Amino acid sequence: MIKAGIFGASGYTGFELIKILDRHPEVEILFVTSQSNAGLPLTELYPAGPELVLDAPEDVLLADSDVVFLCLPHAAAAPTALLALESGARVIDLSADFRLRDADTYTQWYGNEHPAPQLLDEAVYGLTEFVREVLPSARLVANPGCYPTSVLLALQPALRARAVGGTIIADSKSGVSGAGRTPKQQTHYVEVEGNFAPYQIGRTHRHLPEMEQGLTFWHEDPPPLIFSPHLLPVPRGILSTIYVPLVDGWSEEALRELYLATYEGEPFVRVLPAGEVATLAHVTHTNRCVIGLTTGAGVLILTSAIDNLVKGAAGQAVQNMNLMFEIDETTGLI
Repeated sequence: MIKAGIFGASGYTGFELIKILDRHPEVEILFVTSQSNAGLPLTELYPAGPELVLDAPEDVLLADSDVVFLCLPHAAAAPTALLALESGARVIDLSADFRLRDADTYTQWYGNEHPAPQLLDEAVYGLTEFVREVLPSARLVANPGCYPTSVLLALQPALRARAVGGTIIADSKSGVSGAGRTPKQQTHYVEVEGNFAPYQIGRTHRHLPEMEQGLTFWHEDPPPLIFSPHLLPVPRGILSTIYVPLVDGWSEEALRELYLATYEGEPFVRVLPAGEVATLAHVTHTNRCVIGLTTGAGVLILTSAIDNLVKGAAGQAVQNMNLMFEIDETTGLI
């Protein structure tokens, strides 16, 4: 059995992870922590959850763990990752601390010096479908952000094939759980219900440098990216509509063949038939990414949907864990 610990278990992502690991046939949950709710039973926060007691982070024994999941805020995750790695545990970080390869870029976007820059070169950016071969030997995996997961999975085939001929526009919408469990005025029910609003548009959202870095994995000189996030008045899910100017010679049929070939056999990525578009109903409460393709006026319009708490966070983390420990990557997720 894989012995797993979860830091930051009282948030939405942490609880989603607990639900998946609790039914995982190859995992034993050793501990779950919460800084603000230590000592409380998990069921006091989530009545449908398993019978677990939330520990204070300083009270757990890291050396007993095979893998530690960090569902912590940025800057708080990296010090815990250092302690876990020193104890011999492997680490899957669901924060932003190890996603960016450059420490100066991290400082620019997150406002503080990186707590463990010496680990940035080692961290594997865990977009699972494209790093399978390195996960079995990885000690530290940076789980991608939710918006980047929806955008990068949709763009990868076109970028790799050099089909992109100009500035990409990613118009993305997220359910309210993407803002986390800590109360904020703009995410209260009364503020959100019946409304639909953009936020942090332009070059201000912290997921933008992560996406721009991701584009370079498949294109040495990628086109510019405009990212426009929106808040949807729904609990969960992300839908990204991505506008991609095409170089000459690409038909919708050829692009569909490209996408089908890229994702053939993928257990969690589905390319929709012609005429269909991705929706939240395709993916909520699943680890799937669903991609639709439409063309017109020399532009490829991609629709990409994921559940932000599953494929965009906890599910992808478990998918990565499965491959790190060389078990079927779908275990616990289907």
